[in-house]
Formats: sequence, C-alpha cells, structure tokens
Amino acid sequence: MANIKSAKKRILTTAKRTARNKAIRSRVKTSIKKVEAAVALKDANAARSALSMATKEISMAASKGVYHKNNAAHKVSRLAKAVNSLG
Repeated sequence: MANIKSAKKRILTTAKRTARNKAIRSRVKTSIKKVEAAVALKDANAARSALSMATKEISMAASKGVYHKNNAAHKVSRLAKAVNSLG
C-alpha cells in the first residue's frame, strides 16, 4: 500500500475511472450483442433500432475516451454492414 498522499489519491482515482470505463464497455458490448442477435434472427426492423442505440453507445464511449475514435468507427461500420446486408 502506498504511503504518500498523492499516491493514495492516484489509487482511488484509478479505481474510480476503471469502474466507470468497465461499466461503459459493458454497455457497449451489450448493445453490440443486441444488434448481432437481431441480425442472426434476420429481423431488419429490430436490427435497425438496435443499431441506432449501439451507435449512440459507441460514440459516447469514444467521446469519453474509453475507445479510440477509429476503433469506435470500426465497430459502427461492422455493425452497419451487417444490418445493411439484411436488405
């Protein structure tokens, strides 16, 4: 355990940020799974609505710095391609 006050603060801050990032990542993964499930069922309407929610979650995560913007764009592009393949 750290003895210096600033090091103790860093530990607390890091734990708080880690928990926040983990929660955001979990929400993104859940929204991605919803899109993929709708695509697997070939339900175009559900897939489109899930895609819009997933896009919002991913872009919010990128704006918070949880994901790099290119990684976020890659995730959105992959999902959009899957949804558009339904027709």
